[in-house]
Amino acid sequence: MRTLILALGNELMKDDGVGLKVGRILAQKGYNVIEIGTDIFRLQRCYSGEERLIIIDAILSEEFAPGEIIHLRGEEVFEKLKGEIRSAHFMGAVDGLKLLMALDERLKNAELHFIGVVAKEVELGMELSEEVEKALPEAVKLVEELAKILN
Repeated sequence: MRTLILALGNELMKDDGVGLKVGRILAQKGYNVIEIGTDIFRLQRCYSGEERLIIIDAILSEEFAPGEIIHLRGEEVFEKLKGEIRSAHFMGAVDGLKLLMALDERLKNAELHFIGVVAKEVELGMELSEEVEKALPEAVKLVEELAKILN
């Protein structure tokens, strides 16, 4: 089963860039990664019919501590990100993904995984907070394990 890793975020907004940083590490290791940034609709132009999507992004949460990593699967992505966890993109990316899945049967049938790293600081700047920086290796490892187990 082919896997596509989507790296989301805005590296000019501190911790919001964590998805891009994790994606770049994985791309250097040879994984199939697309840097989506903040434009989830870029997926439509780059999607090649992969059966599995693993999304990496920063999330906002009052329930979880900065640097914690959350793994959501399937419909749980849409349910949980509308509730106690919020996308750092204010759910624009999640809503956009849902729309794309409704329009593309291949995307609709893809196995979906979301890896969220809880952000501490989403404000102008390029450095990650200490908590999110420390979470990078664990986030990379989780995506690698998912890609290996699921392939």
